[in-house]
Amino acid sequence: MDIVVASVIGVATGLLFLFWNNVGYAWFSAADAVTPGLGGIAVGIWLIGGVLGGLIIRKPGAALFVELLAAIVSALIGNQWGIETIYSGVAQGLGAELIFALFAYRRFGVVPAMLAGAAAGAAAWTLELFLSGNLQKSPEFLGLYFATVVVSGAVLAGLLGWFIVRGLAATGALSRFAAGQDVAQRV
Repeated sequence: MDIVVASVIGVATGLLFLFWNNVGYAWFSAADAVTPGLGGIAVGIWLIGGVLGGLIIRKPGAALFVELLAAIVSALIGNQWGIETIYSGVAQGLGAELIFALFAYRRFGVVPAMLAGAAAGAAAWTLELFLSGNLQKSPEFLGLYFATVVVSGAVLAGLLGWFIVRGLAATGALSRFAAGQDVAQRV
């Protein structure tokens, strides 16, 4: 059951990426035109799969699996980054997975969710040092880009992801999972 639900979340997130590849990239480009590095503020939605997978499934590997599957779906449908999307999915999923592992897969509140989003952002930033040639860029760019990607990950992936899970749980759609039972116990 966990693998099926994780797969559904991954495919749905990959379809979200299809939309965000256009809208988010336009936002990224516009912000980067204002100040190089500021575009990182739009990255968070591309990091949301790992957060959703970790918050809903709550088992080792779920964050990585969902983010990677979403990246594969995005790459297969076709996007401007091709195979590099899959590398990003691995890095971002591992970033989120690390936070859930640090909490021993026992805490799934807003703080772990935001930290998972931020860590996915830090992992994306690290990968882009080499994959996108960012290592060649100025320390000012790297500092601003790191800050904006991490904040975007914390807010757009972590906080928004937490609200999405809470909203889904409130409808009863997650009643078979701990995420759904947490909401039911509070009501």
